[in-house]
Amino acid sequence: MHSPQFTAEPSSNDAVERDVPGLRSPASGADRTPLMFDVIIAGCGPTGAMLAAELRLHDVRVLVLEKETEPVSFVRIVGLHIRSIELMAMRGLLDRILEHGRQRPAGGFFAAIPKPAPEGLDSAHAYLLGIPQPVIVHLLEEHAIELGAQVRRGCAVAGFEQDDEGVTVELTDGEQLRSRYLVGCDGGRSTVRKLLGVGFPGEPSRTETLMGEMEVGVPQEEIATKVTEIHETNKIFSLRPAGVGVYRVVVPVAGVSDRTEPPTLEDFKQQLRTIAGTDFGVHSPRWLSRFGDATRLAERYRVGRVLLAGDAAHIHPPTGGQGLNLGVQDAFNLGWKLAAQIRGWAPETLLDTYQAERHPVAEDVLDNTRAQMELLSTEPGPQAVRRLLTELMDFDGVNRYLIEKITAIGIRYDFGAGPDLLGRRLRDIDLKQGHLYGLLHRGRGLLLDRTERLTVGGWSNRVDYLADPTAVLDVPCVLLRPDGHVAWIGDDQQDLDDHLSRWFGEPAN
Repeated sequence: MHSPQFTAEPSSNDAVERDVPGLRSPASGADRTPLMFDVIIAGCGPTGAMLAAELRLHDVRVLVLEKETEPVSFVRIVGLHIRSIELMAMRGLLDRILEHGRQRPAGGFFAAIPKPAPEGLDSAHAYLLGIPQPVIVHLLEEHAIELGAQVRRGCAVAGFEQDDEGVTVELTDGEQLRSRYLVGCDGGRSTVRKLLGVGFPGEPSRTETLMGEMEVGVPQEEIATKVTEIHETNKIFSLRPAGVGVYRVVVPVAGVSDRTEPPTLEDFKQQLRTIAGTDFGVHSPRWLSRFGDATRLAERYRVGRVLLAGDAAHIHPPTGGQGLNLGVQDAFNLGWKLAAQIRGWAPETLLDTYQAERHPVAEDVLDNTRAQMELLSTEPGPQAVRRLLTELMDFDGVNRYLIEKITAIGIRYDFGAGPDLLGRRLRDIDLKQGHLYGLLHRGRGLLLDRTERLTVGGWSNRVDYLADPTAVLDVPCVLLRPDGHVAWIGDDQQDLDDHLSRWFGEPAN
């Protein structure tokens, strides 16, 4: 198979772009494989697993294809930021995840400038949760399977064709599958994105960083002294305990090597000697990896019936720990919208809001990681800017702004004119029935009515209703989307009905 193909005039809901080069007429209907799934997801990392679970909340038939036959063996610790922790709470997953993670203060993220989090962050979950990446992937995959998603390992997309009715996906073993939509969650080297022909502009890697876990052959005191000395000018370098007798080693490298080849222990020793003057006697590695500082953003997140999410849509240096979080939040934004399209109640432009909302968020993440990488430079100019910003972060407003940016609780989607809360996520407020997020486990919208006068009427099959005059809000009523963002504020039934139609389609008869 070749590039995506379609020529038939789509419905307005499918918003197929007509200017994509290389598109040809689809095969006749009689030659097509019957539709087997509603959505095929390429990639079962955190983004793909989260998306599969979100779709299954709405009874969408989902198949997840993962090219790896087994989960990754190395244990890299990743951090869930505040907004991602909130999303887990919204779906009833947080207690399960907390068992496997370690909470730490939500501060010191921006360019590793050691400032504590400001007081009173607007969240009931104002902390970072460190958790092994294989564990969070397993828990999200397990959640998706429990909801009914199918996961096939050792399978990868080799090609696909799309038309006005669906997508025919060819696997590397030649098998063909048919679905209504295909979503590429297959990482920074995304096969789906490349086959789709979507541009991926940005900057290639200029430097890379080695990361691994291994044992050391010198006393801990000697390591601590040397690391403190190097940190005066090099903020990336680190050796930190990662278990009994084991250290996590992070060491920058000038230049870029072949990232398809894993680094060796000798690579680590050589670079440690270059920067620290000693290799610390490292030996017996648990795992070794490398990552670059490439920064790229897909030109579009959707072409017809094929979409991109997570690293397939954006890559950037890991500074600030935003990558996994950005992908999971993509999935949360896309899941209910794609489900609405498949279930037949989506307003005409709802699926288009996925790119309209998430592309600017990714642009902002790419920009702040670019800024952070400059501040981590050992050159005199960036070091001077770093010292100045360190002083400025003593002002609460500056520190708060940067923390809210990194943790994604400062995001405000453009829903038009209105109060500042419009377009923002709502924190997990107290209600007479407990906590707000406990009412969002099913992935439906919610009208929270403090006036006890409104109704969701014909939208009750998509939107839940709670009358609660005691709700801790300073507005009369809010309409929440399934992703927890405030879609409407007010107390007028007709105005509410207009916004219910905007986000949840026509009312049921």
